[in-house]
Amino acid sequence: MQSQRADRADSDAALALLSAAAVRERAHEMLDLGLADKLPNFRIDISRMDATAAFVAHVIHENYPTLHVPLHARWRHFVFSRQDFWAGIADETPWFDTATRARAEFDLAIVSVLLDAGAGAHWHYRDPETGLTVGRSEGLALASLRMFQAGLFSADPQDRLRVDAQRLVTLNASELADGFQVSAENPMGGFEGRAALLSRLGRTLIDQPGVFATRDTARPGGLFDHLAQMGKSALPAPDMLKEVLAGLGPIWPSRINLGGVALGDTWRHPAIKRADATNGLVPLHKLSQWLTYSLIEPMQRAGVTVTDMDGLTGLAEYRNGGLFIDAGVLVARDTALAATALEVDAEAVVEWRALTVALLDRIAPLVKQKLGVASAAMPLGSILEGGTWAAGRKIAKQQRPDGSLPLKIVSDGTVF
Repeated sequence: MQSQRADRADSDAALALLSAAAVRERAHEMLDLGLADKLPNFRIDISRMDATAAFVAHVIHENYPTLHVPLHARWRHFVFSRQDFWAGIADETPWFDTATRARAEFDLAIVSVLLDAGAGAHWHYRDPETGLTVGRSEGLALASLRMFQAGLFSADPQDRLRVDAQRLVTLNASELADGFQVSAENPMGGFEGRAALLSRLGRTLIDQPGVFATRDTARPGGLFDHLAQMGKSALPAPDMLKEVLAGLGPIWPSRINLGGVALGDTWRHPAIKRADATNGLVPLHKLSQWLTYSLIEPMQRAGVTVTDMDGLTGLAEYRNGGLFIDAGVLVARDTALAATALEVDAEAVVEWRALTVALLDRIAPLVKQKLGVASAAMPLGSILEGGTWAAGRKIAKQQRPDGSLPLKIVSDGTVF
């Protein structure tokens, strides 16, 4: 009996980490320690924040002169030279109803986001339809869109614009490699991790018909029906994230499991203290949060009101995090850190990513102030888009010819 109570306590504590609130709380705890100069890997030069905010505001003005900035979502990566490739496909498709389109958009967004982890500086995709040659996130997005358009993920030859669980389970690595145009001359970092992730996604969808198969066979788009049922009046974005984390949690590689709960993008750092089983644990949920940002627009198009978008956090990824290192806000205590190959669970990486989340909360109001916009007019997701992500890429290019991140991360294809 005592053992059962302990297991339940561990499970309850673990479930509490599957939320944006937990990410924010522990990230700010890390920042407070950094501001007190009590972290092992980074010092914080808070005096650099004002100049960094000014740089981000300048980048937003360049990218969005009208200051009407959309959310940082996968949909932005389907736009090239102001031409929205997905909108072009969707607008020509005779959808049965708004829910049919929303399911397809959930299918596309979920698979495309899960395939997005950094491809490396040398990989690129040449689009056979337009001749565009694109790398990094935009290249990954375009490649995944073309695979989706061609029906690679569909089990129904008569309905190509869908993703079926059964097809994901049988999809082999060579088919995915062909779709991404991977070769010895065009290598992709973490490719094997991506292929395994899609296979686990397929099995996870099949195992949860109550979430992913209420209106159709098991597919990622089934999550739309589940969320739409929850959000008949309004649906808070943090609640969307909880459902994403609960439904897709089993797809992540075996990392930290607590009380039978897989914690996904959660890592250990000794600076975070708790009196329960979550002692030392730092949740970040980067891909899951970006996916949630990407699911908001299909929900809205289908008539569901999404609220509390600022309840989500900024994203603990290398463009946002790289911005704070390159701008001098975060300073490595060991100058050799930049030249060291770091695994994603390295203490320094966990520290850096948590600090990134908290610093994004700090910089957002400074950026809005410099732009002269009201807080409600530009949610955090728009600051990321306009924004810190773009500024991180721009400053990286200024400081390193290949635009690479300021730390060397060994990616497994499921985090960065």
